[in-house]
Amino acid sequence: MSRPYILAETNWKAVKDTHYDVAVLPWGATEAHNYHLPYATDNYEADALAAEAVRLAWEAGRKVMVLPTIPFGVNTGQTDIKLCMNLYPSTQMAILRDLAEVVSRSGIKKLVVFNGHGGNDFKQMIREVGTHFPDLWISTCFWFKALDGSAYFDHVGDHADETETSLVLHLRPDLVLPLDEAGEGLAKKTSIHAMREGWAWAERKWSQVTEDTGVGNPKKATAEKGARFYKDLTQKLGQFFIELADADLNRLYE
Repeated sequence: MSRPYILAETNWKAVKDTHYDVAVLPWGATEAHNYHLPYATDNYEADALAAEAVRLAWEAGRKVMVLPTIPFGVNTGQTDIKLCMNLYPSTQMAILRDLAEVVSRSGIKKLVVFNGHGGNDFKQMIREVGTHFPDLWISTCFWFKALDGSAYFDHVGDHADETETSLVLHLRPDLVLPLDEAGEGLAKKTSIHAMREGWAWAERKWSQVTEDTGVGNPKKATAEKGARFYKDLTQKLGQFFIELADADLNRLYE
């Protein structure tokens, strides 16, 4: 049965007379995730998390629509890793502008770029794209930072770690290799003190940081941990979408 809040599954009969409060655009990546996770890990996660969170908002009476996931992200730090698919930020901004135009002319006033990949950074793009569509309010969120992972997992990293492995074991166990085939996700840290302290930044050269493309040990991941995290995370995201749907754009600040 089609889900009315998933654009790819619904139809013109349902869409043409429905006023939507919020459009959600999941944006992932296609890249290596240690030895054991699929290249499309970020996309499977973004698809599932956005769909479940929006289901909760929809069933609470808010008209939120999930757009199809963009499957490619910024992977400029992985150019020497085979088939890590890259979009340059300028390309991303062009795509975002085109899709924002569609959302705007469809009469939807709020757009959320639902980020599922650490290499994507939409803040500056939104600043520019937003000036072209003054009637469209654009925001972004990165689900990876919505909950404190240490409350759920023994070893929290930031790529193909216990968090992501547990999630994919819950969502798509058929695509996960046995964990004894996974690398340990050991990662080197920068030797530049300012970058260690967080007030300076440079892109990581992935193959210099990690041998297996993972950052964070996945060995203690379980589907049970993933299910618990997924439930709590989607409930929090669902509340975010409900709050956005209810928000008066003329009274956003207290």
